[in-house]
Amino acid sequence: MSKTVRCTVENRQRVRRAAQALRETTPTVLVETTPPVRSEYDAWTLDAVLRETDGIPPEVLRELALAGLTLQPTPSQAGHQHLIATA
Repeated sequence: MSKTVRCTVENRQRVRRAAQALRETTPTVLVETTPPVRSEYDAWTLDAVLRETDGIPPEVLRELALAGLTLQPTPSQAGHQHLIATA
């Protein structure tokens, strides 16, 4: 397996683990993962809509940090907190 493929697999696993952790620990409306070929960030991407409207809760930031994901700037939408993180 080439280094590129291994990195891609690792990034996919990191994003999926973080998505699952958010589903289990945070009130969410939606949590999705997107592969690099479909992501505007050209990276494995986690897209989540949280029920919280007062910013991103510390437990969410912790899960993203543990997964080594990078939080992308995203405005809140329709009374929910929207977040995007990339691997």
